[in-house]
Amino acid sequence: MAAPRLFTVAEAERAVPLVRRVVRDLMAEYPAWREAVSRYELMTAGTRADWAESAEMQRAREAVTGHAERINGFLGELEQIGCVFKGFDAGLVDFYSLREDRLVFLCWRVDEARITHWHEIDAGYTGRQPLDERILMETRS
Repeated sequence: MAAPRLFTVAEAERAVPLVRRVVRDLMAEYPAWREAVSRYELMTAGTRADWAESAEMQRAREAVTGHAERINGFLGELEQIGCVFKGFDAGLVDFYSLREDRLVFLCWRVDEARITHWHEIDAGYTGRQPLDERILMETRS
């Protein structure tokens, strides 16, 4: 596994407008995927594996696949940026950073204007703490 991209607060905040657009797209696509999955499951309930799939079932399955491919594309965009998507419901995104030479996450949520918090890698959203001067503020050479 490659080393994660490290962000300063300023670098992460410059990425936020693009990340926000991608996360909003993800958050719109996810419920559509869930609905498509439910519709397909209802159609296929009671069918057997050796039965042929009807045209309607095939269209429903293709809808599920289409939504899943779009979701995977959005997740790939976030991965290329270097951030980590953490949740469809709240639109959570983490950016790797350093605090006193220790790997941490800068924590951002889609409804937040700026990055104002960080948390330990294993702490999650509930462990959020306000940014302080010990967070990586500038890129090191």
